[in-house]
Amino acid sequence: MTQRRPMDATALIHAYYDAFNRGNREGMLALLTDDVVHDLNQGARETGREAFRDFMARMDRCYTEQLRAITVMVNPDGKRASAEYIVHGVYKADDEGLPKATGQMYVLPGGAFFDIRDGRIARVTNYYNLGDWIAQVQGTR
Repeated sequence: MTQRRPMDATALIHAYYDAFNRGNREGMLALLTDDVVHDLNQGARETGREAFRDFMARMDRCYTEQLRAITVMVNPDGKRASAEYIVHGVYKADDEGLPKATGQMYVLPGGAFFDIRDGRIARVTNYYNLGDWIAQVQGTR
């Protein structure tokens, strides 16, 4: 029996974002550990693949996004990585605690930090400028 060789950290992060951009949520989830830690931008910490699945379902209901100009950086031992990208999105349905959605388009930089364990993503911490996003969707920027 052949054992699956863990994916290289750089390839892993690119595969994660490729699955995101294709709308392949199951493909994204397959790249996560069962106990993945997800730090939401300016929000709570969630744990587990099912919590991540629920988060992505809310995101897909409220937003359509593509990430472009993705740059991945990995530390020498391959256990930590980061990515910087530009989010191109449409705010299509109201998200709790945020302005009303009317199909507003937005473009803003974002980034993420990752812990990698056994060839899978064990932590995702996302960052973007929420104030900039709000200004864009409210038309004040």
